[in-house]
Amino acid sequence: MADPWNRGHGAVDDMLDAENRLMADNLASKVSRLKSLAYDIDKEAEEQNSYLDGMDSNFLSATGLLTGSVKRFSTMVRSGRDNRKILCYVSAGLVVAFFLLYYLASRIQN
Repeated sequence: MADPWNRGHGAVDDMLDAENRLMADNLASKVSRLKSLAYDIDKEAEEQNSYLDGMDSNFLSATGLLTGSVKRFSTMVRSGRDNRKILCYVSAGLVVAFFLLYYLASRIQN
């Protein structure tokens, strides 16, 4: 004996099942896109972290070089009067060379 309350509901149930399957497929595609996006973000974060680690080691080596240069410069300045004269001549020569190179570079660009 058939259920008297379930008359004509088969078509509605089929339509709701089809709509649910369509929504589940849409949800699955969105989830796969989000998964792909999360993977790309993770990959980019790892690349950026390795880049920053490289920059950190570069800054540490540059700091070491500058510290050594400052120590040598301080030693030269604290030494005798003759070294100070040489230091002044070298500094003046570097300033003149800088301005000469700047002038030549500006002439080449024009």
